[in-house]
Amino acid sequence: MKWPPPFRSLPNPREVWAWGMFDLANQSFTLLIITLLFPIYFKQVAVGDPQRGDALWSIGVSTALFIVVALSPFIGAFADAHRCRKRLLMLTGSLCVLLTGLLALVDAGWGWYALLIFVPANILYQLGENLLASFLPGLSTTRTIGRVSAIGWTMGYVGGVLLLMIVAALAFGVGKKDPEQWRVFFVIAAVWFGMGIIPAGLYLREPKHENQLGQDPRGPIERVTETLKHASNYKQLMRFLLAFLVYGFGVQTMIAFAAILASDFGIEGTRLILFTLQLTVSAGLTAIVVAKYQDRIGVRITIIVFLSVWIASCLSLLLVKLLIPTDPPEWLFWAIGNGIGIGLGGIGTSSRAIVGMFAPRHRTAEFFGLWGMTYKLAGAIGVLAFGQIKAWVGDAAALGMLTGFFAFGLILFLRVRVIDGIRAARRNERAREWLDSAHSAD
Repeated sequence: MKWPPPFRSLPNPREVWAWGMFDLANQSFTLLIITLLFPIYFKQVAVGDPQRGDALWSIGVSTALFIVVALSPFIGAFADAHRCRKRLLMLTGSLCVLLTGLLALVDAGWGWYALLIFVPANILYQLGENLLASFLPGLSTTRTIGRVSAIGWTMGYVGGVLLLMIVAALAFGVGKKDPEQWRVFFVIAAVWFGMGIIPAGLYLREPKHENQLGQDPRGPIERVTETLKHASNYKQLMRFLLAFLVYGFGVQTMIAFAAILASDFGIEGTRLILFTLQLTVSAGLTAIVVAKYQDRIGVRITIIVFLSVWIASCLSLLLVKLLIPTDPPEWLFWAIGNGIGIGLGGIGTSSRAIVGMFAPRHRTAEFFGLWGMTYKLAGAIGVLAFGQIKAWVGDAAALGMLTGFFAFGLILFLRVRVIDGIRAARRNERAREWLDSAHSAD
């Protein structure tokens, strides 16, 4: 089989493709359940009260993320100890598919029932994201990690565009324009996710860079404690995770509230689907550009550029709310949405690549567990704070806080020295190789 250019020069194109297909598959949950349709359905139909819906949605999203924060390091340590990352990935994905399909049963006034399904589904989805990311270092080298990460990210957005085109066609062609008619889309999200994870089950391999000294006798708690202690010795990793935590407040909040913010600007029904399609296309095109040029210009410059885009986009939303508080022009949100899409398309893959660069290969699952824990903690805090302030104080105050997240995150990120972080990881790898060789000689 002759692979297309993004895969052609890689030594393992089929495996990278299978890994990317999981990213493509879970976009159905990201877009339709977290970002686009289900938040509106939950707010307007399941709860039926916009203010209470905003508050409950933020609580539901945050609860799931707080639980994931608690579980992530344990899952990472367990995966490394038992060499079962692939099995855990497939298990979390399959159970999330099942629960996603059950969301179609949620009817009007069933707000708490909706949360009882959504919260565990979101927990499984987020844990799967962590596990998927932990495969990245084993699928790439230091020179190609940015490109491989961006390939997965790009495949995710391409899948998102295709999925949204199907949803838009059904909304226009079959008349599924009102939120009360959107339950069929939750079934489509489940089917899309289920079909997309099959290649990962067939072709993705368990990483080989495991503990060569035999089965680790330590329990998960002991391993997690040591991981935290070990990670604290990586100065640049800790600096990055702090910056990532702060700007992650904003990224996770925008993912959870993008559709709700759009509806506040008067974008509803099929226009909301088209807006999300525009946002996804902007993000996908950006991810393609990042895949091509990130390894050339470096992840540090890439992240600085996209954090600046985020700041400009959020500041624009804030100014619109302050200057035109009632009935703002809808076209302004459409224009700003391009900036949001560009920010989403660039910041995620670059952040994931840095963690891969800073992680010694024998601790990838644990370090990506810490990365996942940081990202979910950011979401739990950011979404909860934004939702409650939006519901009880007002949109302008919430958007001001959102802008501050990205600005302070950029300031913290400027302290990160990427080269020093890579060198620290490679030194640790060489020390581990020497230890393994000495043990084999004995």
